[in-house]
Amino acid sequence: MPISEATPARAREIIARLRAEYPDAHCALHHTNALELLVATILSAQCTDERVNQITPHLFRKYPTAADYAAARPEELEQEIHSAGFFRNKAKAIRGMARELVTRHDGAVPASLEALVALPGVGRKTANVVLATHFGVPAIPVDTHVTRLANRLGLTETTDPDQIERDLQRLLPREDWSFASHALIWHGRRVCQARKPACARCCLRDLCPSAASAGAATPPR
Repeated sequence: MPISEATPARAREIIARLRAEYPDAHCALHHTNALELLVATILSAQCTDERVNQITPHLFRKYPTAADYAAARPEELEQEIHSAGFFRNKAKAIRGMARELVTRHDGAVPASLEALVALPGVGRKTANVVLATHFGVPAIPVDTHVTRLANRLGLTETTDPDQIERDLQRLLPREDWSFASHALIWHGRRVCQARKPACARCCLRDLCPSAASAGAATPPR
């Protein structure tokens, strides 16, 4: 389905069904404050949320403030996060981000997209996770699940995260933005998986061009 045929009404129906299916959809990264969420999201790049959640309880106890991360010895922090993969780059990003928080924001995580993406190691997706999950600011974090499902559902025709974000913002009301991202991620993990989507038990199959092309578009139960 061309993106020109994707309508707000159809997008809202998709989100309504996902809301019925996953009423409690939320960020899977464990955290108690904005700094913890920011660190966890940096760690989650090319790593599972489950693995990050195994690492962070001890990490958060050892480094409770931005100043603690900023002062951390690189090799020590690298060891703490080693199992998250890409540990050197992630440790460098966390230390750089923390130094900027201390220097420019009195150690507090800012609540604006512009200020967040100005931090070392913080891209738009990471910033949107923090905005949507901690600060309650309408935002659409675009990860691999959102990218895959938005394309399969005919809501976008690109794999560029920034353009996908704009496409979804155009189709959905602001109050649905944050939930939409969480719900698409949950659905992508549970049903619409990358290698073998379970179209036969998908609540969206009659709305999905990909399911239709595979011959699975029957009315949902």
